[in-house]
Amino acid sequence: MLFKKYHIVVFKDKRGSCSKLQLRGWTLFTLILILAGLTAGNVFLLRYYYSHERLQRDLELSERTLQEQKTQLLSLSQKITSLQKNLTRIRDFDSKLRVMINLDQDNAQAMTAKGGSVTTDFSKGYLPLHRHELLARKMHGFLEQLNVDAKLEEVRQQDVLLKIESNSGILLSTPSVWPTDGWVTSSFGNRKSPFTGQEEFHRGLDISAARGTPVYAPASGRVVAADKDGSNGLTMVLAHSPSLTTRYAHLQRFAVKAGDVVKRGDLIAYVGDTGRSTGPHLHYEVLLAGVPQNPLHYILN
Repeated sequence: MLFKKYHIVVFKDKRGSCSKLQLRGWTLFTLILILAGLTAGNVFLLRYYYSHERLQRDLELSERTLQEQKTQLLSLSQKITSLQKNLTRIRDFDSKLRVMINLDQDNAQAMTAKGGSVTTDFSKGYLPLHRHELLARKMHGFLEQLNVDAKLEEVRQQDVLLKIESNSGILLSTPSVWPTDGWVTSSFGNRKSPFTGQEEFHRGLDISAARGTPVYAPASGRVVAADKDGSNGLTMVLAHSPSLTTRYAHLQRFAVKAGDVVKRGDLIAYVGDTGRSTGPHLHYEVLLAGVPQNPLHYILN
């Protein structure tokens, strides 16, 4: 059959002529196979095309879903970071209160160490992770730890409240507010002297302000000194308790005198640049049993 000859006759309309095409069996069979192969290939490519389109749509849907999840996770991480900052601010406030009321901080620190503390910045620790499942698990773990820290902080606050209730007048005599308006130009601790350039210990805060800016009592107390004091110029000392005093130097003039009793917020003096000074400012000290303390540990506002 494959070796037989086949004739294909093509008649031409209205002319009475025809064309004859002679093919061998194997040639015709080959043509049929090619046609069948082309048909099958087209069917396969068509199915592949529709499958690819479906996968493309699924991929786009998955990408949109992942993008939405990423947005939600980033939003959640920002809220967690905000909570962490709030907790840190509360903890700092608690530390200041403990300093002010002389409440032992060792127990509070031990409690924090026992329960753990979230001190690592969450966004730096977890946001670079690209696997959303792992990131979600990390977030849950972080929230659980944050919850533990919040409960521990609540217990610490109860200690502070009990101490305050048993010493109701202690906050009134604690220098917990800024004595004047201005900006800190020199902090408590070691610094380079503006006069000699040598390393020295700065006993308080230098608060820069315009000459004549009011200075207010940061707590209730009694004026124990108001006089000129060498390189410190006009200087005032308030006694708030038998062991706690505050000192104000480089004043322009006094508004109260030695022996006067003042309350928090009372006007006591004015900012100046008397004595050895590089410009108008208030030198402010807090002393506990005569030992200089960092005033920022007491200031709450």
